[in-house]
Amino acid sequence: MQTLLRAFTLALPIAVPIGAVGSAPSIPDSGKVALARFLAASVDRGDVPAVAAIVVNRDSTLYGGAFGKRDAAGNKPATPQTIFRIASMTKPVTSLAIMMLNEEGKVGLDDPVTKYLPEFANIRTLAGRPPKRPVTVRDLLTHTSGIGYAFSDERLAKLDTGGKPVVELPLLHEPGAKFTYGQNTAVLGQIVEKVSGQSLDAFLKARIFDPLGMRDTSYVVPADQRDRLVTQHNRGGDGVLTERPNPADIRSPIRGDGGLFSDVVDYAAFMQLFLNGGRHGERRIVGERTLATMMSNQIGRLTVVQQPTADPARAKPFPIGAGKDKFGFGFQIETEPSDPSMRSPGSVSWGGIYNTHFWIDPQKGIAAAVLMQVLPYYDQKALGVLRGFEKITYQNLIIG
Repeated sequence: MQTLLRAFTLALPIAVPIGAVGSAPSIPDSGKVALARFLAASVDRGDVPAVAAIVVNRDSTLYGGAFGKRDAAGNKPATPQTIFRIASMTKPVTSLAIMMLNEEGKVGLDDPVTKYLPEFANIRTLAGRPPKRPVTVRDLLTHTSGIGYAFSDERLAKLDTGGKPVVELPLLHEPGAKFTYGQNTAVLGQIVEKVSGQSLDAFLKARIFDPLGMRDTSYVVPADQRDRLVTQHNRGGDGVLTERPNPADIRSPIRGDGGLFSDVVDYAAFMQLFLNGGRHGERRIVGERTLATMMSNQIGRLTVVQQPTADPARAKPFPIGAGKDKFGFGFQIETEPSDPSMRSPGSVSWGGIYNTHFWIDPQKGIAAAVLMQVLPYYDQKALGVLRGFEKITYQNLIIG
């Protein structure tokens, strides 16, 4: 396949750096070429049909590129403006919304969920009994509540065949007992709505997207922007990719745990907020201490546990770092031992089920996103694109 390369310089809004100006990391032109060649080769091999990637420091773009076809059947190239379904990359956004309300004294981290959503008084464990203690907001932020996902748990897959409400499904374990990835952030989204009196999409737009200039991040792709949306591909057991055309009406359910559409430019602005301790330009969006809390270990001696698969066509076991990494509020946290050629300890990350990925590395002062649109999650070829891009980024990163 002929690769279409779109290298670009992004005009991201200027953010106020916390550290010394002279310490800003950079990537030389030779490094940018290496990143472009790697991504181009990945598309040429058929690893992924399309990819958009970006690396930023606190106030500028170090690298950006888009490759392949956003619509293979229509022979339409991917560009920096290509919109992706970022799925669970929505979770850190909703987690930030909750922390904004916490900062204002409107939501307590150790409040029981029943304070905001009384129906949670009826939730039960797999044994059919009430949990020993109520699920708290903190449990939801750290994925330690016992709420799971049917695609990664066989027991839930048998019980949830039609998208049942969270309160109608059992907890997989007692609150606080272990890490289990689940619909926790969907519940956080409901709390945002209850406390703020706004719909979740309205709150996110007013408090996060508009202040950060994230104009293309929403639960709906307007009709006049439909052509910018990448198509989704599924890789079958034979390794063949099958393209799914985009529908005429492009919108997602408004949920806290997924559904957002975005592009690399917008998500870079979100990541830069964390590199800048809550500031965007001269404006403070959220407190520095609040973000530091989100990016620090909030699960104590527990670790992130590998999530199995109950639906191999949708997701393979994940994530990398299971068994050692910690979790903050909305983020997985890289811990020692770490690969010295990759993200630093203390880096935070997460991904979306269509193989959209990001990480924020406060130690090195950079953040990056690699957006693809392939199922299953943790597809080995898509994962190879992410990890290869990451390795080349650090090989070429200049600090100071």
